[in-house]
Amino acid sequence: MKEKRKANCWDNAVMERLFLNLKMERVWPRDYANHGEAVRDITDYIVGFYNNVRWHSKLGYLPPTTYEHKMAAK
Repeated sequence: MKEKRKANCWDNAVMERLFLNLKMERVWPRDYANHGEAVRDITDYIVGFYNNVRWHSKLGYLPPTTYEHKMAAK
């Protein structure tokens, strides 16, 4: 049986960074009227901007979708 260890923030560094960027760039600057508005805006940020427009240094300064298409073509 594998021994359980304490959680390590580096285990999930990519997701931690996504959530930090999401909060800094989208959530904290806005004042949502309701839950539905927040869901729509956050979805728009992730699908429309973060994955398709925003450059990521770890991906050679490409958006994730562009990087994925480029790698699939190889």
